[in-house]
Amino acid sequence: MENINYLVETYLKDNIGNLNILGRLIKIILIFVVIWLVNRIANKVIDKTLSTRKTKSTTIDDKRANTLALVLKKLVYYILTFIGIMMVLDMFNVPTTSILATAGIGGLAIGFGAQSLVKDIITGFFILLEDQYSVGDLIETGDFEGVVEELGLRVTKLRAFSGELHIIPNSSIQTVTNKTRGAMRALVQVTIAYEENIDRAMEVLNKACERLKKENKAIVEGPVALGVAELAEYGFVINIIARTKPMEQWAVERAIRKMVKETLDKEGIEIPYPKRIIIGGEKE
Repeated sequence: MENINYLVETYLKDNIGNLNILGRLIKIILIFVVIWLVNRIANKVIDKTLSTRKTKSTTIDDKRANTLALVLKKLVYYILTFIGIMMVLDMFNVPTTSILATAGIGGLAIGFGAQSLVKDIITGFFILLEDQYSVGDLIETGDFEGVVEELGLRVTKLRAFSGELHIIPNSSIQTVTNKTRGAMRALVQVTIAYEENIDRAMEVLNKACERLKKENKAIVEGPVALGVAELAEYGFVINIIARTKPMEQWAVERAIRKMVKETLDKEGIEIPYPKRIIIGGEKE
């Protein structure tokens, strides 16, 4: 300890006992190292706390917990960074109390000019509180549709299927359609030639649907052939409907179409397509 005190007094302090430039630099580094460590510990505490509250039976709760963890981590980071900056300013004898007082007075004036920012943050809190959507959900709001890539206090980032990233202020989100809450519908329309027997076609398709349900774990209910939905130009249309896990409806629809084509080919049931029959004429 005596050696450490000697080094501090000799190299890190000036003649009147205050920290010199080197001492202040080392203290600043130590402050932000401590802040980094505290931030790491806080992040682990947040992750551990939320992980114990997750309901493993549903993916919705997992995504909500991840969203809350992200927001809480950012909030802790901003608070710790602010505290570190205040400590550094105080070390250089900058009157931080007057800065805070000025910030409080100026905040009122700035608040009138930053109403949209405050509205964004308040709306973001309510989105989280009411669990309107979470990271990973497929939503539609206004003219935008996509998967929620990030949910912050100010903005929501949507990744469209075409790849574009939509950054939307939370205050602009008025109506939200969440397409990943609960079982989703998969609908496939199958056209059968008028020459085929309706009852046989229905029986063949329903048997194939039963096999598909046993093989495909993404199917919650069905699929089932409901019956003739339309009398089209070239044949009658049968609707096949199923209920699937969130975000799996498109994959299930593709699986149903593949199953229908293979089944109808195997059973010799014709899928109609435009044909032209020429009667008469001379053979060459």
